[in-house]
Amino acid sequence: MAEKKDIRALTKDELREYFISIGEKPFRAQQVYEWLWQKGHKSFEEMTNLSLELRQKLEENFVINHIRVDEMQRSSDGTIKNAVRLHDGKIVESVLIPTDKRITACISSQVGCSLDCTFCATARLKRMRNLNADEIYDQVVAIKNEAENFYGRPLTNIVFMGMGEPLMNYHNVLNAIDKITSLEGLGMSPKRITLSTVGLAKMIRKLADDEVKFRLAVSLHSARDEVRDRIMPINLKNPLPELADALRYWYQKTKSKVTYEYVVWKDINDKPEDIQALAKFCKMIPCKVNLIEYNPIDEGEFQQADSQALNDYLNSLKEVGIVAKVRHSRGKDIDAACGQLANKNEIAGTA
Repeated sequence: MAEKKDIRALTKDELREYFISIGEKPFRAQQVYEWLWQKGHKSFEEMTNLSLELRQKLEENFVINHIRVDEMQRSSDGTIKNAVRLHDGKIVESVLIPTDKRITACISSQVGCSLDCTFCATARLKRMRNLNADEIYDQVVAIKNEAENFYGRPLTNIVFMGMGEPLMNYHNVLNAIDKITSLEGLGMSPKRITLSTVGLAKMIRKLADDEVKFRLAVSLHSARDEVRDRIMPINLKNPLPELADALRYWYQKTKSKVTYEYVVWKDINDKPEDIQALAKFCKMIPCKVNLIEYNPIDEGEFQQADSQALNDYLNSLKEVGIVAKVRHSRGKDIDAACGQLANKNEIAGTA
């Protein structure tokens, strides 16, 4: 017996063709599309404006490979971390981050990661596969529901800063964002979505050429190649001059400023030459800098820099007109903070 196809892998046009092929009216495609994406239903049985016979036929030919939140952990600061089980048993993590003004969903794009950043817990997991567009979408829906159920407030922002490198799953990530922003999906503004990348120059150029409307963030962490080569091996193939050229191209095409995510570590990137290099890099195009509190993943070489180093960064960036803020991480007590997502929960052992 042939394996059933996930119905959410079909475009609306493909759905329309399917219904025509079985003698049904083309408008059935619109009805099913709304059930799947706008209403987020997980079974054909719930599609009550379809006949029982048609629902059974869909059941015989298709599946809906929805995610399941296997474990939900709540931090003392209100952050929620989800261990999300995929249809094949693999696990990813996503995070709800509440503040006074917004609720942000931090979303994963891959199972594991292949980039080997030495300071990141996710990098210790091998990359097993890319997430499908519907698996990315479902993470957002789960957090949207948690925001409403636990906080009585809507989801306001989405960041692709969870497990994986979004630009190494380009097609599925952009397809998911299209569904998230579509009026036939969640109807969120693309300006409330930020995609974070380690800085894949070629793919940043592709984003610009594709005229995306969402925000771009770059996990920079050093503006010196000799430092970045050591802590982020991808820099060997995407050195800073190439990244700079791609970012100039991005701004030329989109007129959208870039956010640099930047962790300051003791004895790694806290020297005056590191600060000067970042200030120089930031003058290239309009940008802002988030100086991020480090969240240790072991007793290794990476330790949070002292407050004086952060102040030196802030003062130097201010002198050249760059907006910079120190971001204090949330969810540290449940390993939900930046760089800590690594499937430490026991259920991940079955993935």
